[in-house]
Amino acid sequence: MFDERPLQADPRPAGEPAASLTAAELRFGDCRWHRAAGSGPAAAHCTHPDVLPFAGAAGFTADAWCPSCTFFKARRTRRPDRD
Repeated sequence: MFDERPLQADPRPAGEPAASLTAAELRFGDCRWHRAAGSGPAAAHCTHPDVLPFAGAAGFTADAWCPSCTFFKARRTRRPDRD
């Protein structure tokens, strides 16, 4: 079973410099529970069922949740079909 969502490892708004990303934001961008801004609620947020009720979708802060998240699972990209 593959995660069909496009890989969006950059949770910052468009136009914000890449140097402003923290280690937590980079980890959040690589997590399978990450939902990018514009896919549902307006802000990027974590969709894990144990995190969402506490963190919410509008005010999620990666620095508060992602550095030591026990639910972190890296996104897997689909492997190309082999001949």
